[in-house]
Amino acid sequence: MKQPVRGASGKPATSKTKRKSREELNEAARDRKRDKKHRGNASGSRANPAVSAGKSGQGNKAKDPRIGSKKPIPLIADGATSSAPVKKAVKPPVEKKVRLSPEEELAQLENSERLDALLDRMENGETLSAEEQAWLDETLDRIDELMEQLGIDMDDEAEDEQAEEDMYRLLKGN
Repeated sequence: MKQPVRGASGKPATSKTKRKSREELNEAARDRKRDKKHRGNASGSRANPAVSAGKSGQGNKAKDPRIGSKKPIPLIADGATSSAPVKKAVKPPVEKKVRLSPEEELAQLENSERLDALLDRMENGETLSAEEQAWLDETLDRIDELMEQLGIDMDDEAEDEQAEEDMYRLLKGN
């Protein structure tokens, strides 16, 4: 006797869905991964932003996206000063030396108590320290310069009188 064919008992024959093999599953996973990997911006798009052709006006220049805010950031984190605006430190004005006229400077140097004291010590035969001697020499040199600027010659008056006396002596003696 013949056996009946399976599926012929009133049910239509359904085809089984074919299961994918391991190789096919791996290939599909690789495709999904490849598609997912290429999302987002192209490499270097941040450093070299694409220039849009529609905004090619002279007045409109595209801002560089890399440049951020110019607002100063306080380096010290204090709760009270974080909301206060940053103030720049004010430098005190530089004091300018008062420039004296040569007459005033000469009078000031000649009336100096330190100069008088050092000259008295030298006349008495005392030896001065190197610092005192250097200051005395500088001061006396400055006095000489000022006197030359002002046209004051103390030695010339005494020499002129001596020269006249010497001439009278020579004339009388001959």
